[in-house]
Amino acid sequence: MRHIGAVQAVVTAAEYDREPTAAELDAIERELPLITAEVELLDAQITTLDRPVTEVDARRLRRARRKVLAARRALANRYGAGEAA
Repeated sequence: MRHIGAVQAVVTAAEYDREPTAAELDAIERELPLITAEVELLDAQITTLDRPVTEVDARRLRRARRKVLAARRALANRYGAGEAA
């Protein structure tokens, strides 16, 4: 039995198997409130998939949507004010 392996040691490792740069980490940190808000909204939506939506669920969904919109607005205002991306 012959083993088949890649001829080249690194095919696409230079692009995808690297650590994030400082600029990429800073961008993620700036967008973290939006990412967190979107995760909370997704969690609220997943909770309501397999059961009827109660009043508490509806409030949780509205609160999560408002939080996402507020985070998007804050991020847009930050970039609109001249902060570099």
